[in-house]
Amino acid sequence: MHQDLVNTRGKSVTYVTQHGVVNEQATSKQSTGHPLAGMRMTGADMVIQVLADEGVGTIFGYSGGAILPTYDAVFRYNDTHKTEDGKAAMPLIVPANEQGAGFMASGYARASGKVGVVMVTSGPGATNTVTPVRDCMADSVPIVVICGQVPTAAIGTDAFQEAPVSAIMGAVAKHIFLVTDANKLEATMRSAFELARTGRPGPVVIDIPKDIQNWEGEFKGHGALPLVGYHRRLNSVTENYLRDDQSERFYKMLAQSERPLIYAGGGVINANAAKPLRRFAAEYGIPVTTTLMALGASDTTHPLALHMLGMHGIASANYAVEDCDFLITIGARFDDRVAGDPDSFAANAKNIAHFDVDIAEVGKVKRASWHHIGMLARDLTDLLEYGRRIEFSKDYSSWHEEIAHLKKEYCLNYDRNSELIQPYAVIEEINRHAKGEAIISTGVGQHQMWAAQYFDYREPRLWLTSGSMGTMGFGLPAAIGAQFARPDRIVVDIDGDASIRMNIGELETATTYKLPIKVVVLNNYGDGMVRQWQKLYYDSRMSGSDKSLHSKDFVKAAEADGFKFAKKLDRNEDLQRIVKEFMQFDGPAFLEVIIDPDAGVYPMVGPGLSYDKMITGDWIRSRSKPADDKPDPSEMF
Repeated sequence: MHQDLVNTRGKSVTYVTQHGVVNEQATSKQSTGHPLAGMRMTGADMVIQVLADEGVGTIFGYSGGAILPTYDAVFRYNDTHKTEDGKAAMPLIVPANEQGAGFMASGYARASGKVGVVMVTSGPGATNTVTPVRDCMADSVPIVVICGQVPTAAIGTDAFQEAPVSAIMGAVAKHIFLVTDANKLEATMRSAFELARTGRPGPVVIDIPKDIQNWEGEFKGHGALPLVGYHRRLNSVTENYLRDDQSERFYKMLAQSERPLIYAGGGVINANAAKPLRRFAAEYGIPVTTTLMALGASDTTHPLALHMLGMHGIASANYAVEDCDFLITIGARFDDRVAGDPDSFAANAKNIAHFDVDIAEVGKVKRASWHHIGMLARDLTDLLEYGRRIEFSKDYSSWHEEIAHLKKEYCLNYDRNSELIQPYAVIEEINRHAKGEAIISTGVGQHQMWAAQYFDYREPRLWLTSGSMGTMGFGLPAAIGAQFARPDRIVVDIDGDASIRMNIGELETATTYKLPIKVVVLNNYGDGMVRQWQKLYYDSRMSGSDKSLHSKDFVKAAEADGFKFAKKLDRNEDLQRIVKEFMQFDGPAFLEVIIDPDAGVYPMVGPGLSYDKMITGDWIRSRSKPADDKPDPSEMF
């Protein structure tokens, strides 16, 4: 027996997480009870009703035998619940491949701040999501993956399309549930969302056998699993308020400083703490540099914004890190792309402060002289309020002058007179149209770093990339997910010819759903980043990078997948005109650009090396020549 599910997405709920208060469209366990409490429904219907209660607006997934009961529940839900314009209340978006579904959910989550949802079948359907799950875990992105599984009695028998999902995913997800007690399905679903969005966000996987989906029982409309240990750890963070004596110590260090610098990481984005960060930095005139994952936490067009630091960070940002005497680390973890040589990183800093949500990150790489574990948005607000109470003030104008000098003297540059199209020029031209307000998604490789360096990011959640995992094929499906999350924004995928091949089937997904995403392929006929390393460290032995996959006609492929705008740009004189046409086209647009195959990513700090050994290339100034020592070949990338 099937009951009509209730569309509860129009009711607003306030969730309190370790990041602060987050409002989402959902339904809470109201004191009067859920409108469907006590109704009998199938397990599949319970799954969909909880998704509705949690405010899920879009599902990404691919069907199969073991998940069919839940797919049928999605159909029935959408058949009885329509938006004002007649569209499905919870559309199910079908990609070309389950990996694409995972990255779409990731792009949706990164662009919106909400939990992305993936729904796939058992066996290969589930295993195809392993890479997106690990990618989300590495970048702290909240998604829930719902996998069909063979019937409970068949688990462990090598049944058709069976895979040990709990064993596989347990190593890469924040948490994995295998539901074997149907009475706990509803509570498990709610707990999965709680785990995904709270604490340090991450992916949660729910493996649901087919018989559990077909089971019928009473819908309670409330309740979650106890998760006693998790709640204890979570409460230790949410209840850890910044004390006045801690704030006093912090401001004493700030008073002693002449060159303070904020080093912001992806945790600022995940915690929705960009506004408190900006207020604090603006109050005292403290320059801000961000990691790759935190682009947009600080408006990159601001005079005191130093853009990105690290291996391929802006030279001025890296030099500012060398010069600063007080490093204020917020939601960052001193990873190897930033602090390749931990001992020399910020070596002149007399003090290092560290704000984070995860105690494991404090002191893991670099010793902090002051730290606080808590909710970033709340803690930064409290810190600023304390500073105002004590009327803290200090003049950092000489430091501001030095920052302005660094930004002018060591700015990004390239060969502007080359007859070949330079990728930097392409991104600069797109940026003139995007104006720092478009969502930029990327694959992984040289194009990823060029997009990070040369685009402006005026707000958080405009930059979507696979940071820690570095997963090729991320850009296109993530852009699709982002467009569903933010239909009001221009979404641009900056991709490489090698990276886009990984999930090129999703071009058809973009046109099928009439998404106006802009796809750029910077084609240098090979794995550009690998070749750059082989030139630098392997005596130009192009093993595997000078591959034979050079014959694809990307424009024809895009046209075959339904792109009405699909062009190739291979002449410098056409750059401005074609980019303008591309960005102004109303609908999905595809642009292949044939770029200089020898264009490199600079600046570059080799693995394990300090910033004073930064390579700036032929066109960016350096204040010191790099030493002769090179990273060990085993430290690839």
